[in-house]
Amino acid sequence: MGKVVRIGGRGTTRRVIEKPEDRWTGKEYKADQDKRKEASKDRYISTGRGTKTVKFGDIAETSGRPSGKGMWITGGRGTRRRKL
Repeated sequence: MGKVVRIGGRGTTRRVIEKPEDRWTGKEYKADQDKRKEASKDRYISTGRGTKTVKFGDIAETSGRPSGKGMWITGGRGTRRRKL
């Protein structure tokens, strides 16, 4: 993959190692997520600032990130805004 620098000992030591493969992205991780969701589908989770509970299996599957079209983006110190 590539080399990365790891810092240890409160920043006093450095070592260069091979970058380990990411285990939190990709199709394998998505399959693992689906398996864990299926296993805990009958558990309740709290939503809405803790005011509502819903079964984990009742949450709809999402298709990725929202597009953001039609949303307002603020800039500066909150004084400027533009629409996407």
